[in-house]
Amino acid sequence: MNDTAVNDAIQKRSPSAKSAASSGAVTIGGTVVKAGTKQQLEIPVARLATQTMLSLPVTVVRGKKDGPSVWLSAAIHGDELNGVEIIRQVLQRVSPKTLRGTLIAVPIVNVFGFIEQSRYLPDRRDLNRSFPGSPRGSLAGRLAHLFITEIVSQSTHGIDLHTASHHRTNLPQIRADLSDRETHRCALAFGAPLTIQASTRDGSLRQAAARRGIPVLLYEAGEALRFDPDAIRIGVDGVLRVLCELGACDRETLAIPEPETQSLEIDKTQWVRASRSGIFRRAVNLGDAVTPKQTLGVIGDAFGDRQAVVKAPQAGIIAGLALNPLVNRGDGIVHIALTTPSG
Repeated sequence: MNDTAVNDAIQKRSPSAKSAASSGAVTIGGTVVKAGTKQQLEIPVARLATQTMLSLPVTVVRGKKDGPSVWLSAAIHGDELNGVEIIRQVLQRVSPKTLRGTLIAVPIVNVFGFIEQSRYLPDRRDLNRSFPGSPRGSLAGRLAHLFITEIVSQSTHGIDLHTASHHRTNLPQIRADLSDRETHRCALAFGAPLTIQASTRDGSLRQAAARRGIPVLLYEAGEALRFDPDAIRIGVDGVLRVLCELGACDRETLAIPEPETQSLEIDKTQWVRASRSGIFRRAVNLGDAVTPKQTLGVIGDAFGDRQAVVKAPQAGIIAGLALNPLVNRGDGIVHIALTTPSG
């Protein structure tokens, strides 16, 4: 495929999810996926300096009957891998025979970062700050535009899968605009240990989709460049619960278990930051409940002298942690989902 053809493919706009559902087929990247079929596609993105083409891998499962059109995305940050495995396992459980509607799965959105095991694109741009993008913008902008045009525009709902950034880890949690009724319904159906009210960030996929009226859940769990079996299991079950809540499948058919614990809805979170530089010796773990002024750990030097005690500002649940014990003053080291109102 020559570069002109690549640009045409990137700029080509697909029909809406509504029109695709009514016609019994979905068209992505110029490929028609008929009702009752499953198809793997590759949408060209750009060439490497070696002239090797990199493409966006997409799997489309189209049910025989109409229903919601749900996208699943992972590795928007190229080093966040749990979502890649979640999507693989979900695709093993869902078939055109049992699905109503359409599932559009994109396990590796940032193909460039994935290859380099990096959060970012080659120009150090964060793809999740580049939406909705532009067909004539930076590489990040072009990839974001391609994803919006080919994937988001086809969808009625979305689930975006993430992990914590490098040297951090997150308790499995859903972040979403819980003030939106449909989003709230999907978030509760997912059943993650924490369901957190979170505003959208400028340039994020979630913001771009919300502006198009598409409810989106953001699942955060585990750490970068690692598979976390619990985070993956909770993610797979959560995605399948949402599909069933939307009427795309039946829970009895897929044998989806109930959540292990009731999801705790959180209005606010707070990072506890290092008051000094040194070595942080942590005294809490993910999921621990903490009380006001409880000791979270101490910061000291290599000999344990001149220690500074780190305490919880309020009651809450440990939602995220810094994994690197070497900290600088001001670093976020413990992320607490607050369970009591501030002030």
